[in-house]
Amino acid sequence: MGEMSDVGRLVLLGAPLGNPADASARFREVLSTADVVAAEDTRRLTRLARDLDITIPGRIVSYFEGNEERRTPELVEVIQAGYLVALVTDGGMPSVSDPGYRLVRAALDVGAPVTAAPGPSAVTTALALSGLPCDRFCFEGFLPRTPGARRSRLRALAAEERTLVFFEAPHRVTSSLADLAEAFGADRPAALCRELTKTYEEVLRRPLGELARWAAEGEPRGEITLVVAGAPETAAERPDDDTLRAAVADREAAGLSRRDAISDVATAYGLRRRDVYGVVHR
Repeated sequence: MGEMSDVGRLVLLGAPLGNPADASARFREVLSTADVVAAEDTRRLTRLARDLDITIPGRIVSYFEGNEERRTPELVEVIQAGYLVALVTDGGMPSVSDPGYRLVRAALDVGAPVTAAPGPSAVTTALALSGLPCDRFCFEGFLPRTPGARRSRLRALAAEERTLVFFEAPHRVTSSLADLAEAFGADRPAALCRELTKTYEEVLRRPLGELARWAAEGEPRGEITLVVAGAPETAAERPDDDTLRAAVADREAAGLSRRDAISDVATAYGLRRRDVYGVVHR
């Protein structure tokens, strides 16, 4: 390993989703200077470094779901000894449905600095390409693997009004889309994003029912991100005319002018001002 610094640190690296050209300058710099690089797949990292024409002088160790519990304390010790540890997954940001959270939490617990060289994210990339609302969204990661647990989870999400983003494995996407169409309705707008930034990138923007039929005809391959529109806002039930007149009268009694009272009631019930005006003066 390289020369120690006064304070070691952990750097999370946002790795390209598929196109090596998406690697940032900081991504390259950290890989070229880190004392230890913890990689989800060391072979993929070696291949990426070759594509980027960079040399990784530090020690490369594997860090994946099967060994992260054992490897985490080892890496924390390296950080505490004053060395720079970089964490990289197969694509996107560590910790986002990939290994990383355990190491981040352990490093923070001992007071070690944690930072990031931000980079690509399948979540935000798919969301932006979906054509669905992006101002409010929630990321649900991978759905449960068993049908019963998956359907239960989807029933709980059916009324969520924010745009939803899911990861899904190719061999489960057909059954997941069928369950999504059943729980959310076949007409709910959605987008299936496959192989983002890669040669065969594909984005299908269709209602859930159509996507489910498309997937059933030939199981999609590659890494898949699903984006599903949120539930439509439930329209408030229009109160009857007597209720509207009483609401206006109450506001007038409280000191509002009739004009302001009508405007206030219209806003409160999501109605047009002229409709409330018509009821009051009918």
